[in-house]
Order: sequence, then C-alpha cells, then structure tokens
Amino acid sequence: MGTERDEQIVIDTYNTTIHTLGMQNEDKQLRFMQKDGRFLVVFQKAPGHWSPFLVDIFTTLVEIRWRVMFLVFSLSYILSWMFFGLCYWLIAYVHGDTDDVDSAPCVENVRGFTAAFLFSMETQATIGYGFRGMTENCIVAIIVVTVQDVFSCLIDTIVIGIVIAKMASARKRAQTVGFSSCAVVNLRDGVLCLSWRVGDFRGNHILEGVARAMVVRHVKQPAGTVVMSYEELHIQNRDIVLATPTTIIHKLEPGSPLYSLGPDNLLGGDFELVVSFTYTGDSTGMLHQTRTSYTPADIRWGQRFQDMLKLGKRHYKVDYALFNVTTWVPVPLLSAEEFDRRERPTEGGETSGPLIASTMSNGHACNVNPDIIEEVMQQTCL
Repeated sequence: MGTERDEQIVIDTYNTTIHTLGMQNEDKQLRFMQKDGRFLVVFQKAPGHWSPFLVDIFTTLVEIRWRVMFLVFSLSYILSWMFFGLCYWLIAYVHGDTDDVDSAPCVENVRGFTAAFLFSMETQATIGYGFRGMTENCIVAIIVVTVQDVFSCLIDTIVIGIVIAKMASARKRAQTVGFSSCAVVNLRDGVLCLSWRVGDFRGNHILEGVARAMVVRHVKQPAGTVVMSYEELHIQNRDIVLATPTTIIHKLEPGSPLYSLGPDNLLGGDFELVVSFTYTGDSTGMLHQTRTSYTPADIRWGQRFQDMLKLGKRHYKVDYALFNVTTWVPVPLLSAEEFDRRERPTEGGETSGPLIASTMSNGHACNVNPDIIEEVMQQTCL
C-alpha cells in the first residue's frame, strides 16, 4: 500500500515538473499561433502599403471592427447629404432664389443652406415631407436630383451587402467549433498516439469536415535570418462527421516528425503543433475553418480524454463539461522510437520500459498491461 502511494507521488511530481518547466519554456519561446487561431505575425509597412486595402475596399470594410464600420457608413451618408445640399444651395444662389423671394425657384422653399441640406436629406432618405420639392425651372437641379438618387441606391446596396457579409462572417461560426485546450499522448492498440479533441458547441451539426495538423518550427540560419519549417502529420480518419465530439489521432510511428518525441523532450521542445478543422456550415453553405496550436507545454504525456458520450433511452447524450477533462493512464516513459526498438512485455509481465503507474485492484497493488486503458486519477487541462 505504501509502495503504491510512493509511486503515485513520484508520478504526480514528474508530471507537475513537466508541465511547470514546459510553461517556463513557452514563456521563452514565441508562439507561432495563439490558442484562438490568430497568427502572431506583424507586417512592416512598405511605401504604398495602403494600396491593397483601397483596391479591395469591400474586404477591408468587412474585416474592420463594427464601430469603425458604423462610423464610416454614418459619415458617408452625412457627407453625401452635405455635398448635395451645397449643390442645391449653389443652384439657388446662382438662380437668385436666396435674394428674390417672389421669383420662381428651382427648388420650392429652399432659400438658404439649411433648407438645402434638409431637402438633400429628405431626397436621399426618401422621407418626402411635401414642404420642399423640385420644380421644372432649372434643368441643372433636376440633373443633380437624378445623380443623388442613383448615388443613394449605390450607398444602400454597399451598406446592406457589407453588413450581411459581416454578420455571416466565417470567423463567428468558427468560434462555435473548438479544440481541446491540451493534447495527450497514450497507447492505442499497443502504439503510442498523439490525440486532441474537436467539437461543435452549437445544436446544429456539421456533417462533413476535414482535419489537418502540422508541426511548425522556426530555424535560425547562420546569417541571422529565420526560416519557418512545416511538416505535415498523418491523421487517421481525416474526414470527420462532427455530430458528436471527435478525438483526432496521429500515430507516433516511423515517418512521423514526432516519432522521436519523448516525455523528456517536452521540457525543451522547440516545435508547435498547428491543427485546423475546415468544414461547410449547414445553415449558410459557407466554408469555415477553426484552428489552434499546441506547444510542448500543452501536450500531456500519459493521459487520455474522459468519455463524453453516453447512451440514453431516446438520445445520445454529450456532456461538454468533460470536453477538456483528462485521466491518467499507464504509458511507457519512452519515445515511440525507443518503445518500438525495445521488446514487448514478456510472459512474466515484465516490461522493457518504465510505465507511468501501477493501479489498485481491490485495495492491492498490481501490475498493468500497457495495452489496457484504466483510469487512475482525473485532471482538467489548464
């Protein structure tokens, strides 16, 4: 009994040390991608850097913040009212309507700039109070009214299109599909595997999607330059039906960039695991992508995700409170490469590499076969 407690204390101390040192290493190492999927990349401005934003003005307006967009649209309406109001006032001034009250005006009841501004706003907003109106005395004023009507339709079309595109932005839908806050390494069918979770937090389900993962490293050249290295990971069952949360699995086998990764390598690992899930929204038919990244500090060795799916009488029940919850499992403290080189457990139950833990059975300590997944303790990913 005391031996079991000692083993458990050693296990807890080991994993706590791994996580603490990993967090310290993460503070020193610059992340390539944040947990919310944003890249920590800043572009230095070059001469004429505003030209791409002005050429693709529609995309620029869709990507800006809501408050900036409302400010731009409000100013576009107010400035257009003022511009056309100034045009009506100049027409009235040249025609003499501002001085001669008895003359036949170009615009009824427009004798000053305030009245011209109000007429411009009423015309463009189609308010139509009936107090001010266009006459047939000035062809120039008729042309200006026609131009303002066409311009008003153009502004309304742009505003409505951008607002709809912004409300249906793929980024908003991507926030309702998430990855687990950590990745885990455990044994599956006698093979070390790296896995993480993805789930849809909305009631409607995504029926088709593709998962991808790559290992990103930055390599410093002797000249002082930095080169980014990208290595694709092979994923089992890349095509996913996300009706329920799914665990994405990558086998640590020959050919994998992480084949030589061991628990000790997590202390000073210089890589970042970038994962993504690309799918089509069932409501809008738009293409969306959710992504995140895991540093070595986010990878938990010797753990697995807690089961979320339960079978009810009439429905399958998913408990999203367990989405980030993991449990300890017996796993060799070896890399997949070393684990494959060593012999498999012998008939006497001896293993070639140390396991994370033994388990308790009826209050007595017993050895554990590494192919058996048995819960030891429970921990929530930080």
